[in-house]
Amino acid sequence: MGKYDDIELQGTSRTEALTAIGKQIADWALTMPAVDPICLHFGLNDFYTMGETEFWIANETEHGYCGKYLFVFDGQTCPHHFHKMKHETFFVVKGSIRMRTDEKDLIMEQGAVLVMPPGVAHSFTGIGAALVLEVSQPSVLQDNFFTDERIGQNGVI
Repeated sequence: MGKYDDIELQGTSRTEALTAIGKQIADWALTMPAVDPICLHFGLNDFYTMGETEFWIANETEHGYCGKYLFVFDGQTCPHHFHKMKHETFFVVKGSIRMRTDEKDLIMEQGAVLVMPPGVAHSFTGIGAALVLEVSQPSVLQDNFFTDERIGQNGVI
C-alpha cells in the first residue's frame, strides 16, 4: 500500500489496465523503465475517462528534478490542474494529445514539446493511445491543485 492508494487502481482493474498498456507499448516497440507504474483514477473511479498511468524514472527532490512517462488511452484525460511550484516540460513520445491550458487548446503530435510554467492550469487527453515524457522540477504532494474538488482533499493532492 502506498501514498496514492485512494486515487489509483487496485487489484484486477489495475492488472487489466497494465496488460493493455503493455500491449500498446510492445506494439510501439518501446521499452519502459523497470518501475512499478501508478494507474491513477484520481479518486473519481472512472479510470478510462479520467485517469493516467505514470512511470516514474526519477523524482530527485534533493537535486531538483523529476522525469516520468505519462500514458493515456484514447479519450482518457489527465484532469485540469496546476502546480504552484513545479515547472514542467512535456514531450510527446508516441501518439497525439489534446492539451488544454488556461490560455489555449492545442493538438500535440509525436515530437511536440510544450513548456508549462507554475500556475498555468492544464489537462491533456489521448487522441488514440499516447505516451508523454514529463521532465520537471520534483513532484511533491500538496502541489497539485485540481479544478475538480472531488479529487484529493478539496482538489489538492
